[in-house]
Amino acid sequence: MRLWPSSLRGQTLLAVALALVITQAFSAVLLYRAGETQRENDIINRAAISLLLEQDRPQERRGIRGDRGPRALATRRIERSRPAIITPKFAPQEGERIESGLGEQLGGILERQGQAFTQVVVLKRKAGDDPWLTAAAKGGARFARRSDWQGETILVAAIELPENAGWKVARVAVPPRERGRVVGLIVQTTLLFLVLMGVLFLLLRRITRPLAQLTGRTEQFAATQDAAEPLPATGPADVQRLITAHNAMEARIAALLDEKDVMLGAIGHDLKTPLTALRVRIEAVEDEGQRAKMAAGIEDITRSLDDILSLARIGRAPGAPENAQLNALASSVVEEFEDMGKDVSFAGAEKITAPVHVTWLRRALRNLVSNAVRYGGTAQVSLLSQDGAAILRVEDNGPGIPADQMADMLEPFRRGEASRNRATGGAGLGLTIARAIAQQHGGSLVLTNRESGGLRADILLPASGRNEI
Repeated sequence: MRLWPSSLRGQTLLAVALALVITQAFSAVLLYRAGETQRENDIINRAAISLLLEQDRPQERRGIRGDRGPRALATRRIERSRPAIITPKFAPQEGERIESGLGEQLGGILERQGQAFTQVVVLKRKAGDDPWLTAAAKGGARFARRSDWQGETILVAAIELPENAGWKVARVAVPPRERGRVVGLIVQTTLLFLVLMGVLFLLLRRITRPLAQLTGRTEQFAATQDAAEPLPATGPADVQRLITAHNAMEARIAALLDEKDVMLGAIGHDLKTPLTALRVRIEAVEDEGQRAKMAAGIEDITRSLDDILSLARIGRAPGAPENAQLNALASSVVEEFEDMGKDVSFAGAEKITAPVHVTWLRRALRNLVSNAVRYGGTAQVSLLSQDGAAILRVEDNGPGIPADQMADMLEPFRRGEASRNRATGGAGLGLTIARAIAQQHGGSLVLTNRESGGLRADILLPASGRNEI
């Protein structure tokens, strides 16, 4: 399963969505840290105020009567903070961790306010674990009426007074974290995501729709090489310029192809006419051997000319491809060679139907079989399906092709045998024509040397590909 989309629109939307999520995640972390810092500052400030207030009640009643409990302490106004309690001794309970950072912050505030002390201790504990609050609850404090007060967290801030005057201890409720901030961030991110993705989707559709039309038009022109009506220039200005340039290029290419066809027709006519005249004139040659050589030469030139013209015309065949039984097509080619007395066999167990240009595909297969018979003496033709592709395979028992010359053999006028004699190899266009026909069907021609000796030539035709001759 591919998670990264292949289209321009999908990749852009996904990239922006990922960037938005990452940015909002960083924002959430920064906001959370800022909120925690502000929360700790508020708690420390309230603890400092309590420590700075002078005692106005007896110690045993201070902080008990009228107390609203830790939850109420978290939300009441700072100016209503109660003064701290003075006790002879203070020590952390077992397992409690002293908050050194908060202690330094509290000490700095007290020093700026002129409060004398020799030591600062700040720690957090559960309200139910605090002995002073437990005693106050037993004494009938109002906060003890709530059943959940023992599970709430309080901040205990204590300073040791100079000259062994005891400890001054303040207890401040730690307010719960604000869940609304996280919910608000989620809502904000969702709204921003929907608005941004919606606007970006509309913008990308305006860009990609004409690009998709241009892609389809280019594929159509590559398949037919026939210029249709110019594509309307839509979308942003840059895309419109691209479409306009494509229309001009397409018209120019179509005109050049038409000129090429006219030129090829003229060349074929102008060359074949004198060749036909020569074929007639050599009948007057009395020497039968010389006459046969001249006739063979004229025939060789005619066939080479036909090959050249055929290669030049590939891609300009009229009409659409037709569904054909590939096994019947291969069988008919094999029968042609069998009628000529050639050792050619066919093993086509599978029946495969594909849209092809029958004449051209038969020409490609015929070229491969001719090469196999010429260099190997025999040819084995087979039809099979593999990985969703139809394969027309031709194998021989010849010498094969050296690995370093395999690619060169597919180029025009390249042959394993250096002469241009038809009996030993021809003009070197057979494999080139076969490859061009396979490529115009959306496939390819693959040559490999067999382990047992000989050459294997495969025409691969995609089962659902385009057929572009």
